[in-house]
Amino acid sequence: MPRSNDHTPRDAGGTSVLYAHSGRVPLASRLSERARLGMYEMFLRTLRPSADDVVLDIGVTSDRQHPESNFFERWYPHKQQLTCVGTEDGSHLEADFPGVRFVRVTPGERLPFADAQFSIAFSNAVLEHVGDAAAQRAFLAEMARVSRRFFLTTPNRWFPVEPHTALPLVHYLPPAMFRALIRPTRYAYWADEQHLNLLTARELAALFPADAGVTIARAGIGFGVLRSNLIAWRA
Repeated sequence: MPRSNDHTPRDAGGTSVLYAHSGRVPLASRLSERARLGMYEMFLRTLRPSADDVVLDIGVTSDRQHPESNFFERWYPHKQQLTCVGTEDGSHLEADFPGVRFVRVTPGERLPFADAQFSIAFSNAVLEHVGDAAAQRAFLAEMARVSRRFFLTTPNRWFPVEPHTALPLVHYLPPAMFRALIRPTRYAYWADEQHLNLLTARELAALFPADAGVTIARAGIGFGVLRSNLIAWRA
């Protein structure tokens, strides 16, 4: 179900395509790690996972070069209770974090788990890469199906800097205009809605059924409506 763009080539060093196309610099990586630490702490406060909770992390990456990659597997203390899935090869996570189980999945297909099999599902920075609104809605429905509680993060479209291209403000344009503007540039990869579909808080909320009992909030770097990330959780 989750997309990690495994069908797209990596760079010469084997870096995940998400990082190969993002143009990251060390400062951006450090800021990303700081933001993710804040969201991880928010996850602990809101869902209060215990050592008995069986947890699913949806959307791990094959990248091993950036400190913010697969941070959940690194920080979560109850690794024997943690299963992670991704479309890229994340088998190294089982060796890097003993107790963690990795399952490779196919984009667009149902997750290979029973209804409510997990106490908690966690997903960071995946929803914006699954495609159009219908694909995003299906992703969220599948996450809700396999878990009793969940916590999801995705970039906030109103954050002034687009995090994948590091371009300021141009993503404030209507999506069709933004994509047309960057298509002839070195950022062409991100002009495809299947690779990048940023959301506002209102758009994220609209992807859930009205009676889903989901809370939407902002977190990460910045202030107010301009904070870097959106959070959705069901506790």
